[in-house]
Amino acid sequence: MKGSKSLWLIAILAVGAVGAGLWLKLPNPNQGKDSASRTTTTRGEAPVSVVTAKATTDDVPVHKRAIGFVESPAIVTVKSRLDSQITEQHVKDGQFVKAGDLLFTLDDRDLRTQVARDQAALARDQATHDRAQADLARFQQLLAKNAGTQQSVDQGIADEKTAAATILADKAALESDMLKLSYTKITSPIDGRAGAVLVTPGNLVSANSAGPGLVTITQVKPIRVAFTLPEREVPMLQAALTAGKVLKVTAKPADSPHPPAEGTLTFVDSSVDIASGTIAAKAAFANADLSLWPGQYVDVAVEADRLDNATIIPTVAVQVGQKGSYVYVIKPDDTTDLRQVSIALVDGDRTVISDGVAAGERVVVDGQMRLKPGARVRERTPPGADTKPAAGKETIADGGRS
Repeated sequence: MKGSKSLWLIAILAVGAVGAGLWLKLPNPNQGKDSASRTTTTRGEAPVSVVTAKATTDDVPVHKRAIGFVESPAIVTVKSRLDSQITEQHVKDGQFVKAGDLLFTLDDRDLRTQVARDQAALARDQATHDRAQADLARFQQLLAKNAGTQQSVDQGIADEKTAAATILADKAALESDMLKLSYTKITSPIDGRAGAVLVTPGNLVSANSAGPGLVTITQVKPIRVAFTLPEREVPMLQAALTAGKVLKVTAKPADSPHPPAEGTLTFVDSSVDIASGTIAAKAAFANADLSLWPGQYVDVAVEADRLDNATIIPTVAVQVGQKGSYVYVIKPDDTTDLRQVSIALVDGDRTVISDGVAAGERVVVDGQMRLKPGARVRERTPPGADTKPAAGKETIADGGRS
């Protein structure tokens, strides 16, 4: 009995195994539909929205950049040359003045009196000299007629010379007092801008006082910028100086809305600073618009060279991978081509490409993270923009920036 049950169990298991095998071999009616659906999805993948810009060509200056500070070529503290009292003030705080402009007037009454005395003494001594000349002529005539003596002639010569010397002394005294009188008119020695006026009429001033002075005049036109460059730039500076080349320099205060001021390199130090490994330099600027102000820190760029007819793309288009720098180029069929590029120069938001991209080709400047070689892309001009953007200008694609 027990053996019959075992035989039946084995038979049931065998039939079940055969049925399962037959079921697995039957075709799945939905298998073709799923495969077709996957194929349709792959072929119908939506294009990636990107931002592109055209590669352009231009002459690109090669800049050496540094941080500098603006300094005035001349700062003059105006002081009195006399012990006197200020009677008039002709300058205001912050006023722009020219060389020779009147700033202050001092009390000149004592000096005018002294000048008058000098003039009177000169007139008196001039008369004395005239009489001495006449006496000498008379003594010489008498001696010629044997009616006078040589002693009288000699005395006449001495008196005439003494009177002439007295006149010279009188003239020197008069000139000295006239010069002192001119010091009562205090004028600006340079063109520039006045600082705060430190004295007012009624104040007593002393000659060459050790105090802060009357006012400070600072030259602002022209002006100069001092900066340092790494010692590796010394050969470039030496070559320019040897060739007599004038290096262009630009300077711009941080966050200034104005374009950079343009000037020229005027000074290179005679030695490299051992401690910092830099060399000091200075540039002069006309500063007609007063965009540079003494004491400001500025971004300095020295034009060391120029790349002619260079291929330029936006710096944001350049990506870095395991094989180096690359960009995504949009082909005519709106698919992407990953290009390895050689970078000649990075100048702020512009990058000069020496190999890998041709002028006129479109490069992706935003959306690169969603791309792969051969991916389809789509771009469009945003509302309100020109439908034909200028070369080198960015075009915002559908979907905006990522």
